[in-house]
Amino acid sequence: MILYIGADHGGFELKELLKKFLKDSGYTVNDMGNDHYDENDDYPDFAKFVAGKVTADLYNSKGILICKSGVGVDIVANRYPEIRSVLATSPDHAMASRRDEDTNVLSLAAEYLDPERAKQIVSAWLQESFSDEERHKRRLEKVREIGNSIH
Repeated sequence: MILYIGADHGGFELKELLKKFLKDSGYTVNDMGNDHYDENDDYPDFAKFVAGKVTADLYNSKGILICKSGVGVDIVANRYPEIRSVLATSPDHAMASRRDEDTNVLSLAAEYLDPERAKQIVSAWLQESFSDEERHKRRLEKVREIGNSIH
């Protein structure tokens, strides 16, 4: 599995820390930017790169996005077809999102998470898998139908 990671200035420091943590944990990580701290950059630019990559390879990739609040990158990611991004606030929240909604992008709020908590959330999210329960598959199909009807 390939992990795509991206952040604006608000999440840049946490992105760099998580990128090293993930690589040290054996994951293949592709950094979609920013590649340097730029207080004038904009979160949509990096969220679209990550969401686009995950959309293009839904079965072999996942994304991690970071900005100050996490909200901006989460909104952008969820605009893409078949992206199910979660703005997770705890390891349990992240695991539930994978198990029940089969999320494929994790959005993080750098301003509200310390690095250790962020690592815990990322680890929990990556280690959990979709439950494949019929009720969850049925609900995801309804989400797809809604997306198809409004795009």
